Amino acid sequence: MSGPALVRRSRWLTPVVPGTRVTRLELFFDLIFVFAFLNVTGLISTHPTPRSLVSGLLVLTLLWWCWTVLAALGNLVRIDKGILPVFGLGIAVATFVLAITIPQAFQNQLNDLAGPVVFALAYLALRGLTLGAFLFVLTGTGRDRRQLALVSAPPLVAGVLVILAGTAAWWAPPDVRVDVRLGLWAAALLTEYSVGLILPYSKWAVASAGHWAERHSLIVLIALGEAVISLGLGPGRFERLALSGPVITGSALGILLLAALWWLHFDTLAPSVEQAMHGTRDIKRVSLARDVFTYLHLLMITSVIAVALGLKVVLQAAAEISVEPLSWSGVAALYGGVALYLLTEVAVVARTFRRVRPTRLATAAVVALLSWPATLVTPLAALGGLIVVLIALIVVDRFTGTAARSRIKAFLREEEEVSERAVSQWRQQHL
Repeated sequence: MSGPALVRRSRWLTPVVPGTRVTRLELFFDLIFVFAFLNVTGLISTHPTPRSLVSGLLVLTLLWWCWTVLAALGNLVRIDKGILPVFGLGIAVATFVLAITIPQAFQNQLNDLAGPVVFALAYLALRGLTLGAFLFVLTGTGRDRRQLALVSAPPLVAGVLVILAGTAAWWAPPDVRVDVRLGLWAAALLTEYSVGLILPYSKWAVASAGHWAERHSLIVLIALGEAVISLGLGPGRFERLALSGPVITGSALGILLLAALWWLHFDTLAPSVEQAMHGTRDIKRVSLARDVFTYLHLLMITSVIAVALGLKVVLQAAAEISVEPLSWSGVAALYGGVALYLLTEVAVVARTFRRVRPTRLATAAVVALLSWPATLVTPLAALGGLIVVLIALIVVDRFTGTAARSRIKAFLREEEEVSERAVSQWRQQHL
């Protein structure tokens, strides 16, 4: 089996090498996605209906695909070198326009431009730029026309569906117009996501496992950061938080919940998965990168957005004068988001290491079982109970997996020391 073709270095392109890490330009792109994720939470929370939930999930899935295509491009070539920053400027503008049109993605608002049309055009511009950058890079690897066609066909088919969705006002009956748009967008996204299932893996590679793992770790941090901002904005999109005891308590508990989610992912799981990526080669590395990062991390981001939505509901209830039990919608978002987060981590471990984390699985079951009692108590009690469960999981993991945790931490320390010595030695010789 022949190895994957490599990008040739030129004045226009700088290939990624195994030691490459995330660039500052990629971090700049992620700042735009903070705003985009925030608008997804706002889209659902402003009018929480089944249709708005479906709309939010579709938009989140769309944003994730745009982001992961950009991450894949950054794992082929340095986005901050050569001609790529030119593409990057256009991608940043198109992404921001896409983000600001999220509240009107599927339905027009009075006296505004046609939101679905602007949303569709922004998406087409974004995908056109990323596809153009990909094709420009891939032509530098000597790939044949068949391979380029496999990359180009799904976004072109999806583009036709997106155009139909954007122009639905011209041909679809008014009473089903929004549903038609949602259906066409869903079909377009299914077409886009099929790329990962049809690529000939022997012709592709993850050039830098460290870059790929770090990129996805940072986007999880971005999602947690969006949850913090959403919590700080309070119940309404731009309303100030009422300065009351219950609201302050709810805000503090919300940060504790997000900190617990951070710990569960970043203490040992994320480093161990990155180490597994470094130890995997060729086709197995590509499929691992696809399954664990491209697909399963979408569920993780979805769960964090759900938790952010649930926290907004908790604060809204805490701000009320009369204290009522937490609504089913709030419990579904908060407890369902945490359960999905834990189950996603179970799936990540199962796919990466071929074993099950029983503590995560049991905790997800406990969270699901506690969702009904959570509707019978005050919102702050429901949130506090959830935090107690997660802290108990952290303590159990800390003392039952001591050997594995010590091994992972020792590996990280040794890797950091080796890297620092190498950099220090190079600087002493050249600076």
